[in-house]
Amino acid sequence: MDLNFQINKREKLSDQLYGQLLEKIVSGELKEGFKLPSENEISRAFQVSRPVIREALLRLQADGLIYSRQGAGSFVKARPPEGLIKFTAPSDIPGLLRCFEARLPLEGAAAALAAQRATEEDLQAIEAALVAMEDAMNNGEIADKADFDFHMAIATATGNDFYMSILGTLHTAMRSGMRVALNITKGGSRERVKKVQEEHRTIYDAISLGDVTAADLAMRYHIQSARTRLMNHQRDT
Repeated sequence: MDLNFQINKREKLSDQLYGQLLEKIVSGELKEGFKLPSENEISRAFQVSRPVIREALLRLQADGLIYSRQGAGSFVKARPPEGLIKFTAPSDIPGLLRCFEARLPLEGAAAALAAQRATEEDLQAIEAALVAMEDAMNNGEIADKADFDFHMAIATATGNDFYMSILGTLHTAMRSGMRVALNITKGGSRERVKKVQEEHRTIYDAISLGDVTAADLAMRYHIQSARTRLMNHQRDT
């Protein structure tokens, strides 16, 4: 395998290494079952320390892309969809995944509070964003703005300004992740599009019914599913 890694000292080294290994996995240069170069080989090619290499490899392992065998090394486990590196820079992927990780508990709690506290006006705002997203997706558009508006409307429905503030801080990363995920969904089957729409509709239904537990679970399921769609080219759900 060509170990001609490129580094940019202005970017986090482990993110760059993660991104470049990811790119080789997505392209098929490193196929499922293939053994990755050793830490020493990567260190010589990338000219970085072994802790940086271990951080990148551990992250690839946590994302289900590689696995390690004691004494044997690391091997490719799964190939993400090609759209993952078509619609964003490979070195940006770790940041997008960290955003999904942060959103999971935060937005689950927000949906639960929204189920308790949403006013009729709040429900109308959530539904309006949902309908706008569904219409855009049905027209073949990338509905990242309407998707973000849907999640922000839920944060607003909590009645707690901190949720709105945190989502505002995450705005750029969230929109980026949504664009990549929605682009991948757009290139998939009609069933995939419907599944994404149904996940959002289920969240809205739980909130409108005041079902705290269902709202929390529906939001967590949606965010985890979105992350899985981003990383697994074989998943059509």
